[in-house]
Amino acid sequence: MHGVRALLALGTVIGAGWGLDWDWQLMPIMLGVIASALAETDDHWRGRLRLQLVALALFVGVAALVLATIGQPLGLAGALALCALALTMVGALGPRYQAIAFASLVFFLYVALSAQSSRRPLGQIVPWLFGGALWHGVVSVGWAGLLARPPVRYRLAQVYALLGEYLQLKSRLLEPIRDIDREQRRMALALYNGLVVDALGAAKDALLCRLKGTRTPPGWLQQALHQYLSAQDIHERSSSSHEDYDTLAEAFFRSDAMYRCQRVLALQGEQCLKLSAAIVQRQPPQHQGATARAIEDLQGAIATIRATRPVDRPLRALQALGDNLTHQAAVLAQALQPAAPPTERALVDHDPASLAEGWRRVRAQCHLQSPLLRHALRLALALLAGFGLMQVTHDPHGWWIVLTITFVSQPHYAATLRRLGQRIGGTLLGLALGWGLVRLFPGELAQSALIAVSGAAFLGTRRTRYAVATGAITTLLLLSFHQLGLGEGVIAGRLLDTLTGSAIAGLAAWLVLPNWQARQWPGLVARSLRAQAGYLEEVLRQYEAGKQDHLAYRIARRDAHAADAALANSLAAMLKEPAGVRLDTDRCGRVLVLSHRLLNYLSALGAHRGDQGARHLDAASVETARALAQALRRVAEGLIAGRAAEAGALVPDSVDRMPEADLPRLVRAQLGLAIDVLRELAPLAAEACRRR
Repeated sequence: MHGVRALLALGTVIGAGWGLDWDWQLMPIMLGVIASALAETDDHWRGRLRLQLVALALFVGVAALVLATIGQPLGLAGALALCALALTMVGALGPRYQAIAFASLVFFLYVALSAQSSRRPLGQIVPWLFGGALWHGVVSVGWAGLLARPPVRYRLAQVYALLGEYLQLKSRLLEPIRDIDREQRRMALALYNGLVVDALGAAKDALLCRLKGTRTPPGWLQQALHQYLSAQDIHERSSSSHEDYDTLAEAFFRSDAMYRCQRVLALQGEQCLKLSAAIVQRQPPQHQGATARAIEDLQGAIATIRATRPVDRPLRALQALGDNLTHQAAVLAQALQPAAPPTERALVDHDPASLAEGWRRVRAQCHLQSPLLRHALRLALALLAGFGLMQVTHDPHGWWIVLTITFVSQPHYAATLRRLGQRIGGTLLGLALGWGLVRLFPGELAQSALIAVSGAAFLGTRRTRYAVATGAITTLLLLSFHQLGLGEGVIAGRLLDTLTGSAIAGLAAWLVLPNWQARQWPGLVARSLRAQAGYLEEVLRQYEAGKQDHLAYRIARRDAHAADAALANSLAAMLKEPAGVRLDTDRCGRVLVLSHRLLNYLSALGAHRGDQGARHLDAASVETARALAQALRRVAEGLIAGRAAEAGALVPDSVDRMPEADLPRLVRAQLGLAIDVLRELAPLAAEACRRR
């Protein structure tokens, strides 16, 4: 949809240019459209209008800085560094403002680029840049008002598609086969969980911005909220573990019960994928009843086992797993049913509520340990290096060096390296494609149409396929310069400047205040343990007061999964960093797996909080749960202070005496599993965080 909106905006601009006989005006107005599109975020039309006005105000400010300093290289360099530093720090306000700040920095460069490439006074060019930005803003706000539902449907469909893949990955853990690498499968599941958590967060943001200011949401929005809350429930249930899977595989090795569990989970993954397609197509998913029959067969297999062997801990865990899968099937079946207005539909809003709160967020990042400030300083210094090189070499297209640095530089080394490779590959693709299109379509009308398509392709793929996006914008530049009669030397200049800018960005990520994951790892592990402690405490309140999916519980659950996902993303990034700056990645991987297993055991407690008898836990279980939450916090504090191993000695003992009722037995068993994992995790985390 980003691409279609851009095609509409660029197509009308080019059409107007042909009708009004525009010449030099086309390039600045297209750059204005692109800058405005970079500031666009998924929002309700009122929110998009407000943010577009904020973006235009920032565009005015950066354009004024360029106009004031354009003839003074030192002044312009200072303005560039100041804008890079200040606008990057604006990202502390949240993703929406981060997009606006990045677009404003790009607008600064587009104004300076226009001044260099045009023979006309900058005062004549800037209004056309603003005109392009304003026109795209009108298109964007109008689009959001007319088509509010598709973005929400897309986000929800993405959630269920990823949940389907997650369930099918999880089913592989249930395979009762000897000598399989279950640890590797747990690692893959922990890493994939981060994608599910990110998708749930994006869906929540899409819903929240449309729920704001509505006392009674329309029916379609209530249905979307119902589907989102169902997805959260499915995620909690699917991330649950009721026993170590090696123990279950050994206990039921000669039974088909584990295979039946695996089949049910895989079928539910298929259901999620069908549900994802149904949301997009706006029609009920097609089911043949295979899941219901598989659950019936599973429960029959469990009943047969109960009749032939004494009830022990593995059998109780198997029964709990079967019950959880049965409840999960019921949630899936209800996800597309008409939704009643939820008793609790509040969603947490992370945007600052006032200027004072926004300023506090920015100030909280103003220290050298902050990854955001380090990125801001690194970007400013890299841009100064690129600008200085442009001045020394008198490169006629030198602003492309600076643009490349802006687009390639990311907060972390691994992300910068990946973006750098995509930029170079996309540039080569775009140069080849642009060269071919200029010769295949020499007519100006055909080339103008291709310019609009290229701009739309850039904006439509820049978040998902950056190499394609780079190829598209390179093609647009070649076609545009060819129409302006400035095509001589553009191909060589574009390639050289891209390589130069990429090299500067890569060296800066490596040498200038690098955000190595080893620096972040202790804090991320501690954050994960603290979040799990908060989750456990909220689960315990649910057992005491009854199941309620209220905001406090959903925040605690989301925070625990978000912290787990951040830990997984950090390890994935660490594996791409130079070997000399990493921690022991084998130990870090083991820490991630144990942390994820601990969260799985706590999630099982959350999944069963609505079961019969949940409000009648014995005092020993409550005391053990509270002691475990305190131990999680102590280990987190010890990890920050470098004493996690000693804090691990304070992990409570499991209660040996088991009550008679099934649910208290389940709770006691889950707490025991979590305690065992924490006892292993605490010293290992302390060792993993030490530099080699």
